[in-house]
Amino acid sequence: MSTPLAAESTGRDDDRSWFPHVTVATVVARDGRFLMVEERARGQLVLNQPAGHLEPGESLQAAALRETLEETGWTVELEHLLGVQQWTSPRTGSHFVRLNFAARPLVHDERRTLDQGIVRALWMSRAELAAEQARLRSPLVLDSIDDWLSGRRLPLDAVRLL
Repeated sequence: MSTPLAAESTGRDDDRSWFPHVTVATVVARDGRFLMVEERARGQLVLNQPAGHLEPGESLQAAALRETLEETGWTVELEHLLGVQQWTSPRTGSHFVRLNFAARPLVHDERRTLDQGIVRALWMSRAELAAEQARLRSPLVLDSIDDWLSGRRLPLDAVRLL
């Protein structure tokens, strides 16, 4: 259930070298609304796309599919890469590199137990998200939606596992 701000580390491993948190997010659109998660983070109820950290041995595309299913119960099909974002949390100083994918919804499993910390999955319009800006987990949320709305689309094979 990792999400872009879940880790509170300084971005340093045991030998004290710096590294960013590599994360993925999925923008899933349906009928003018976007699949979002309401989750508990730092004692607050926040809104985010289905998102999380890349796991060892996992491709970025597989991570996006896994996080979407684990956090929302939705099986999706990835269609495009929307882009790559870099962001440093002003609160923790942690640096995030997030790859955003566009996907279409396929099947929803309403009985699936969602990841720990996820309160619910919901569909929201861009206007509804903008009205809740204080509750967005990070500025990456609206930026990702705006990339999708602007028509930004990159081929999935722009990201390859070698």
